[in-house]
Amino acid sequence: MAILECKGLTKKYGAKEALRQIDLQIEPGRIVGLLGPNGSGKSTLLKICTGLLTPTKGAAHIDGRKPDSKTKAIVSYLPEVPYLNDWMKVSDIVAFFHDFYSDFNLKKALDMLNNLSIENQALKTLSKGTKEKVQLVLVMAREAKLYLLDEPIGGVDPAARDYILNTIIRNYNPEAAVVLSTHLITDIEQVLDDVVFLKDGEIVLDCPVDELRESKGMSVDAYFREVFKC
Repeated sequence: MAILECKGLTKKYGAKEALRQIDLQIEPGRIVGLLGPNGSGKSTLLKICTGLLTPTKGAAHIDGRKPDSKTKAIVSYLPEVPYLNDWMKVSDIVAFFHDFYSDFNLKKALDMLNNLSIENQALKTLSKGTKEKVQLVLVMAREAKLYLLDEPIGGVDPAARDYILNTIIRNYNPEAAVVLSTHLITDIEQVLDDVVFLKDGEIVLDCPVDELRESKGMSVDAYFREVFKC
């Protein structure tokens, strides 16, 4: 059974269609790249799947249910914008997540943070890249069924990107699915099982990475550049 399924999913903001008739199935155990330029509808799709937005038409189902309190308990979401309070210490934030989420693995979180040596520091004292790492650690420390990561490597340096990608690969529940939204293809291509290309709110490609390489004779990044002329 698909952990995430969208049928005829459409979202309008006034006259503008951010998503148009999205049909999508994502199976457990897969890392999926949700790829497209800025404004293609990636964040809107993820927000609908978390229940933060309501579709205009169609529906998204998480583990067979429309987004609700029960699906939120199995979805771990990393938004594109920072969401933590700068005045809090990293150790306090970890304790808060441990109290709030029943599936939060405290040991896993502390192991991931150990090499950063920042547990007693306030977020406001950390660099942007380190803040991004902390946010990702909190998301990946949950034993979720579906991880939705919106631009986790956007705006950080290459070293931070390597840390973030390694954290994703090593710490997600292997029986879960990861949806990784980005427009930076080169950095993530090696970790992906499947790709979904979004263009102007529509899916223009949905296939396994190996199938794309075999049928097109090029990398995901090269084909992305051809489709989006970038």
